[in-house]
Amino acid sequence: MSRILKITPIFVLSVFAILFLMACPEKQLDKKAQHLNVLFIAVDDLRPELSFYGANQIQSPHLDKLAGQSLVFNRAYCNVPVCGASRATLLTGARPTRSRYLDFNTLKDEDNPDVLSLPMIFKNNGYTTISNGKVYHHAKDDSLAWDEIWQPAGKYIYATEEYRKIRANTYRGMPMENADVPDSAYQDGKLALKAINDLRKLKDGNKPFFLALGFYKPHLPFTAPRKYWDKYKREEISLPENYQQPETTPRKAYHNYGELRNYETIPKEGHLEDGLAKELIHGYYACVSYIDSQIGLVLEELDQLGLAENTIVVLWGDHGWNLGDHMLWCKHANFNSSLQVPMTIKVPGKTKGQRTDYITETIDIYPSLCELTGIEKPDHLEGESVIPLIENGKREKDYAVSKFFDGVTLIKGSLFYTEWTNDEGEPYERMLFDHKTDPLELYNLAEKEVYRSRVNELSIELKEKWGKDFF
Repeated sequence: MSRILKITPIFVLSVFAILFLMACPEKQLDKKAQHLNVLFIAVDDLRPELSFYGANQIQSPHLDKLAGQSLVFNRAYCNVPVCGASRATLLTGARPTRSRYLDFNTLKDEDNPDVLSLPMIFKNNGYTTISNGKVYHHAKDDSLAWDEIWQPAGKYIYATEEYRKIRANTYRGMPMENADVPDSAYQDGKLALKAINDLRKLKDGNKPFFLALGFYKPHLPFTAPRKYWDKYKREEISLPENYQQPETTPRKAYHNYGELRNYETIPKEGHLEDGLAKELIHGYYACVSYIDSQIGLVLEELDQLGLAENTIVVLWGDHGWNLGDHMLWCKHANFNSSLQVPMTIKVPGKTKGQRTDYITETIDIYPSLCELTGIEKPDHLEGESVIPLIENGKREKDYAVSKFFDGVTLIKGSLFYTEWTNDEGEPYERMLFDHKTDPLELYNLAEKEVYRSRVNELSIELKEKWGKDFF
């Protein structure tokens, strides 16, 4: 005897529900994506001189581990090589212009007040947003975008009372400190502990989170616990291969590294003595290893809490930093050493140590995070998502444009083309390096007759790629 299927209202609703879900797989993915958390890690003055980039002189085991779980960008570049402006471009997704996003004093709310920032769009989409440390250059910039803003007290810049007194009586204080103290004696140790505490609270929350951590080191002064200095031997540290300033390079490309000269014991003019130069490099290395350990603590806690499987982790440096490259120190230049940054994105279930040589910019992060979390991208974004590089290893865009005051650089293929222009957009200095034959940027090709037509082409392309707000 055959059974008669009983049709009830509940049965009908169930069938329609199943058919709807089967017909809308993208909707399911979007809903799931919206529950992904974001751990957003910014590191001040971090150049891609790290083990996972092949620089074995620096010990960074925790960042190496993160890279092994992420998509690593071998050719990522900041849009402005100065902290305030670089952070503003990334967090708004908008390029700098001749009058916008110029220097460390950049304020998002003054330079581009109507733009919806990255933290604000996450907040508007139901996320808990927390800013710890140096995310924007100014702590309270874009304050409405954050549910909480936290910074460690200023006294943690130096660990010893002696150095704190020196700083109190001078403009900047000492450029380095090598003290036998615990990690938490400095700002970034405090920051790591705060982040761990945040993760424990957020785990029990009923909302996804956007947790931003802005680590201060390896920014000057180079202050890190002694155990990190002890990882390196001064006698094994070398000056960079391009520790020179060729005459073919425009004088405009160089600067007096005033940021460093504001510190005690640093001469006010002239090149640094080799001993001091190597001591500074030593201090920088120590600070990178110190930061590596702090980030490791946070990532370990993320994993132990069971949050790693549902959290996107973004790591980026706000710009490069010259460690004697071109006999320069600090950033503020259009050389590769000022523009190239470390950048990785870890996406649960999608990344596992892949690498890409596609050229990317830090303004590409904003649209990428929107796409990964199912948030609709705002119309003002000028970067492009890197998700195609995660999905299939390719994307159409393969260039970057960076700017420092009058100097604008187009990075395309192996070519680094820079021109300094006046207010009418007319170039008054040019610089062209081919990294295929000159990775150290020692031979400026811009004024050679054989490259004249190529330079003219690059000049036109630079303006096209920069966009409508170039002038």
